[in-house]
Amino acid sequence: MIIGLTGPYCCGKQVIVDYLKEKYGFQSYSHSDELRNMLREKGIEVTRDNLIVFANNLRREKGCGAISQIIIEKIKSCWRVNYVVDSIRHPEEVSVLRKSPLFYLVAVDAPVQLRFERAKSRNRENDPQTMDAFLERDQKELFGKGENQRIRECMAMANELIINDGVIEELQKKVDLLVDKEKIRPSWDSYFMNLAKLAAQRSNCMSRKVGAVIVKNRRIIATGYNGTPRGTRNCSDGGCARCGGNVPAGVKLGECLCLHGEENAIIEAGRDRAEASIIYTSFLPCLWCTKMIIQAGIKEVVYTEEYAMDDTSIALFSEAGVVLRKIKEL
Repeated sequence: MIIGLTGPYCCGKQVIVDYLKEKYGFQSYSHSDELRNMLREKGIEVTRDNLIVFANNLRREKGCGAISQIIIEKIKSCWRVNYVVDSIRHPEEVSVLRKSPLFYLVAVDAPVQLRFERAKSRNRENDPQTMDAFLERDQKELFGKGENQRIRECMAMANELIINDGVIEELQKKVDLLVDKEKIRPSWDSYFMNLAKLAAQRSNCMSRKVGAVIVKNRRIIATGYNGTPRGTRNCSDGGCARCGGNVPAGVKLGECLCLHGEENAIIEAGRDRAEASIIYTSFLPCLWCTKMIIQAGIKEVVYTEEYAMDDTSIALFSEAGVVLRKIKEL
């Protein structure tokens, strides 16, 4: 995977880079390091101001994604290695890096007062010495135009945001969660559960949206979502008085006209295809659906959320030898 880092000055990006390298063996590339090498080759003193001016000129002359293109060409020589790419400061740099399907952009941020205190504690020669000077530089780098640094726009393009407002150990725990291959390619469980949740979006039920997917040998054989029967008014259009009324959860279930997502998926699949399959459903099945799942020969139920958890359903699944498995919320 390729983790990209963007964020304002002194937000903690370098701490993340060092941690990924030391604990997980990531290789690192930095836009700033590439620029430093160019400055040295031209005999220009390497200062923060010179880096900014040189980078802006380079973006103007060769395109705003020029440095990212250099980095991505280096990465192409060995895709199997994990990389972290730092100092991403322009949206075009993000666009170039996103050409790789392995790229995952992380925005890092921290309260401005805390970032200023970190800058003071580092005591670097060219760092702003007052809050006003720090804010002036911050605004320039965050909200630039054209070829200038546009960090805030980069942060808006991120896949994930990390707030670094605590001790280093807290930041490291957040970084540990980044090193997850599912961020690039979801597991089968995540894949099928996401499809179940997508199916739920088609629901017209006024009570809640539930989706289900029946899978056999990692192939989808049916999907379903809850709502009123075919040819009748949608629940959202007043088709079910029970769902549309002010009825407490679990009360008057016999008056509900909606089919559940699991029901619709099982009807679509039929017993022959459902036999020995797995059903992914966004909610723990109710007792009615539990009976249908068992009768259809489904061998495993995977869910993420619970409501009015019924011990009878759980006991019935157990007696029938159906595996009931809850996975973490997606």
